[in-house]
Amino acid sequence: MIAQGVVHVTITGAIIAVIVAGTVGATLWWMLHPPRSYVQKIAEEAESELERMVGSLIVAFSPEIDSSHMMALAAKLARGERSELLALYVVEVPYTLPPDAEMPFEERAALDALGAAETIANKSNVAIRTEIVKARSTKQAVLDVAKREKANLIILGSFREGKYSGAPLGRTIEEIAADAKCDVLIGVEGKHGTLLIDESVQSSSQPV
Repeated sequence: MIAQGVVHVTITGAIIAVIVAGTVGATLWWMLHPPRSYVQKIAEEAESELERMVGSLIVAFSPEIDSSHMMALAAKLARGERSELLALYVVEVPYTLPPDAEMPFEERAALDALGAAETIANKSNVAIRTEIVKARSTKQAVLDVAKREKANLIILGSFREGKYSGAPLGRTIEEIAADAKCDVLIGVEGKHGTLLIDESVQSSSQPV
C-alpha cells in the first residue's frame, strides 16, 4: 500500500510564489520589449514634428525680401513630405497710390521671381502654385495668405540689399516671424555669415 503525500501550502509561501512568478514575468516582458533609447525618442519626435510642420508651404517674396535662395530647399521639403507649395510675391502699394494701382516695374519683378521659383520646383518634380498680391503691408499680406491656405510653414529669405545694405534681416521679416500662427523658416545667405563672427577673430584671420 502506497501512502499518498500531502502538500501543505501556507499563505506566506503562496505570496512568495506569486512574487517570484511576477518578477520572472516582468523580466521576460522587459527583455522582449526593451525601452526606447533617448536617441530613438528624439528621432521619432523630430520626424513627427517635421510631418506636422511641413504640410503646406509658402515661400514669400517681396521687393525687400529675397527668398530665391530658399526655393531649392522648399522644393525638397515639399517633395519629401508631399506638401503643397505656394510661391507668393507681395507688391507693397504705397498709401499715395490707389490699392489697385498699376506698378509695372514691381509687377515685372514679381513675374521674374515667380518664374524662377517655378523653374526650380519643376526641376525637382514638385507641383507649385504662384500668386501675386498687392497690399499696403507685406507682413499682413503674408499672414493673411498663410491663414487662408492653413499653412504649416512660411519660408523667408534674407532682406534684399539696397535699402539696408548688408543686413540679412529686416523689420518685415521679424514681424512676420513674430506674428505668424505657424512655423517660420528664415534662410540667410552664406555671405552674411561674417556678421556672426567676432571682428577681432575675423581681422586676425586676414592675410598680412
